[in-house]
Amino acid sequence: MSKRFPIVLFMTFLLAMVCSGCSKEQPKVSLSIWTSAGEQEVMKEMIEAFKEKYSDEAQFVITISEEDEKTCRDTVLTDPAGAADIYTFASDQFDDLQREQALLPVTDHTEQIITENGGKDSAAIQSSSKDGTLYAYPMVASNGYFMYYNSSYFTEKDVASFDDMLDIAAKNGKKVAMDFTSGWYIYSFFKGAGLDVEMNSDGITNSCNWNDKTGKYTGKDVAEAMLSIARHPGFINCTDEDFIKGVKDGTIIAGVNGAWNASAIEEAYKENYNAAKLPAYTLAGRQVQMHSFAGYKLLGINAHTKQPEWAMRLAAWLTNEENQSVRFRMRGEGPSNSRAAASKEVQAAPAIKALSEQAAYSHLQHVAETFWTPTFKFGTTIAGGNRDGADLQKLLDTLTEEITSEPKK
Repeated sequence: MSKRFPIVLFMTFLLAMVCSGCSKEQPKVSLSIWTSAGEQEVMKEMIEAFKEKYSDEAQFVITISEEDEKTCRDTVLTDPAGAADIYTFASDQFDDLQREQALLPVTDHTEQIITENGGKDSAAIQSSSKDGTLYAYPMVASNGYFMYYNSSYFTEKDVASFDDMLDIAAKNGKKVAMDFTSGWYIYSFFKGAGLDVEMNSDGITNSCNWNDKTGKYTGKDVAEAMLSIARHPGFINCTDEDFIKGVKDGTIIAGVNGAWNASAIEEAYKENYNAAKLPAYTLAGRQVQMHSFAGYKLLGINAHTKQPEWAMRLAAWLTNEENQSVRFRMRGEGPSNSRAAASKEVQAAPAIKALSEQAAYSHLQHVAETFWTPTFKFGTTIAGGNRDGADLQKLLDTLTEEITSEPKK
């Protein structure tokens, strides 16, 4: 018995060591994410896969809450410390978030992220960097707009002309839709005319010449062209939500919108689903190509996060090649990741093809906050047919003055 005692003791020691390893508690990682309503389902799927992949390293509690990309900046800056650890936002909000130190610099696998999204000179990386430092993860490259259409009513030739599309819609008792109350969309008319708006270097004011009286095309020419469209029986002004409703009930057979609604529109139009670049419109008697804003959806990490390392790992996961491809399949959103964007599946999608065609006439969105309210007011007046008969030049002068004004404190 005495000879066996050392062996028993040794085995007991080994067992104790093994059990000690088994009982070691994993760290608990709590993270919160803000993203839009439409992104909730796909984000949940990706997060579950992330938790499974790293299940041997930590116990995760990851919560998702709804916050639209359009309003994210304002919500974050109201209380940066109380904002989510990770949040999605439109690229035009980047300057304000970075300036207010609400974004944590990306320090994990930075060069890999830059390379996979086209390199440091790509628009995707430029939209998420400041002075050579990466502050956000490119997630979606399709934050632009183009023309969806039902091919049972329109040919490829028809959709090259806004006038032809409106006439065809009216003849069939249908509508072509666009949101005139959004500066994001009505920019297309002014930029097509050679008129511009851009944020100044101070990051808080804009320069704008939409009321110009001396160029080849004047601001008044643009306003008159927009009024002509707004008053056409084949046109309907509507928001994103109403556009989808009209597509589904068959009243809207074409419309200016973005890739985030591709799946819903394809489901409604079925085999007749198609898309093209923006058409030309009649401006002072000539056909002029409509231009567009282009932008990205980005994933940022709150500078106040208590889990910076895990937040970066999760953000990188949610925006990697595989998950950008998943997002495309589930939502129709175009990838910023170069390899995902080059896939045959992505290139064959009508919405992505339309964005590619529009790229020659698109411009990175870069405007300060004072752009949005004035364009909403102006666009609302035009969409309503200018019922009060307001002087168009005065409307344009007021619009431009307000766009270029100092923000209210």
